[in-house]
Amino acid sequence: MQSASTTNTPQHVAIIMDGNGRWAKARGLSRSAGHQKGVETLRQVVRTAGEAGVQYLTLFAFSSENWSRPQEEVGFLMGLLKKFIKRDLAELRSENVRVKIIGGRENLQSDILDLLIEAEENTKQNNGLNLVIAFNYGARDEIARATKRLAADIKSGALLPEDVCEAKISSYLDTSDIPDPDLIIRSSGEQRLSNFLLWQAAYAEFVFVDELWPDFTKDVFHRALSTYCQRDRRFGGVESAKLIATS
Repeated sequence: MQSASTTNTPQHVAIIMDGNGRWAKARGLSRSAGHQKGVETLRQVVRTAGEAGVQYLTLFAFSSENWSRPQEEVGFLMGLLKKFIKRDLAELRSENVRVKIIGGRENLQSDILDLLIEAEENTKQNNGLNLVIAFNYGARDEIARATKRLAADIKSGALLPEDVCEAKISSYLDTSDIPDPDLIIRSSGEQRLSNFLLWQAAYAEFVFVDELWPDFTKDVFHRALSTYCQRDRRFGGVESAKLIATS
């Protein structure tokens, strides 16, 4: 995808795609229809992110808690995932998009796991937009899995307890090779993280938009980016000299 990056463009944008069910209900449609429309929105957002110069786009596609939804709905979502990868993988590859999957992989059905691996392998040479799909993902689960691996390395002697620090913990997370998100967007008017990137979001900026995910247009995305650009990110410090000078 073509990059039109500016110094104010967030390097990493993460999105909680919320509101498919409510969008469908408001129109007298099935939840499946809402999810189908949501996939169309997802495709547009990927294009828009690349055009805006975003380097990393993380999408919360399916949480580790979503398995508790009705079996019919889960089955439909798995079908959408399969269709998305099979239909869109070639285009993503041709558009220089690199796909990475984060989330637990244990106990996934072999056909799903094979597709996730295929998406990563077939795009690993690309160096454009990094599309990170959070699938079977929960931040607490991620931290627990990372902690187990870290503890095992300490037990084996590969790691000393005094070597454990924030950077070391980060290196055990699913996102070890991804910068922390600069901006996290949530659609549908809800204002919570829902177990998404809890560690990584420590200094992220948040933008909550009222539009349900199927209504998340290119203009809504750019509005969120514009809001981010007006923020003064201090990371625990004081106001930037630029803002102080103009205040």
